[in-house]
Amino acid sequence: MSGISESDGTPTKQAGRFDPGALLDLLIILAVLVIVKQSVLPYSYLYAGPASTVSAMIIGTILLRRRGLGWNDLGLRWPENWWRTVGLTLVSMIAFIAATQIMQLFADAFFEDVGASGRFDHIEGNLAAYIVIMLLVWTHGSFFEELLFRAFVIDRTSVAFGGGIKADLAAALFSSIFFGYRHYYYQGMHGALITGAGGFAFALMYLWFGRKNIMPLIFAHGIFNSLGQTFRFLAIED
Repeated sequence: MSGISESDGTPTKQAGRFDPGALLDLLIILAVLVIVKQSVLPYSYLYAGPASTVSAMIIGTILLRRRGLGWNDLGLRWPENWWRTVGLTLVSMIAFIAATQIMQLFADAFFEDVGASGRFDHIEGNLAAYIVIMLLVWTHGSFFEELLFRAFVIDRTSVAFGGGIKADLAAALFSSIFFGYRHYYYQGMHGALITGAGGFAFALMYLWFGRKNIMPLIFAHGIFNSLGQTFRFLAIED
């Protein structure tokens, strides 16, 4: 008996069944994110991440269109109620802070905090570099990362394994582990664990929002990164 997928609204042959098409989409995006970043890293420590997310956004858009979908189906929609969006953004920020602070207690006990390994040191007092990094914050670091690591990865993982609460939670956990891994190369295991915990908080928020509204997470992510880079520019210890 045919049904409607809760995640993307497209017809499915049978609810709860394995979807190889969704799994293929997921594997392609993961491959693009890993291969592009590792290929660019020897040439640019700063732009390897952005290069991989831009590439993945292009490929992800193509993959979604092949399924008759768009990013709006995964939650990229202009807010209908700005006050509600502001409230959900604040809730998301609180959840992120709580998750990262709890994980930091564990990370501090077992791993060295290497910070950002000097990746952003050139920003201090450099207005031109600060402007460039802020452009990256509000493209790669907020829109692209949330759309890819929350919306795309969670949706495709959950759909691939039949949907439902168990698949959703497994997808949220997987996306968070991969998100932490993405930051390991310059933050070490300490930073990867904390980033992964924050990613898990955002993933749960995304599921709570019904996978129909990712703007609060984009705003929260962008605000956190903006504050961090502004502190670096002003030489303020964050």
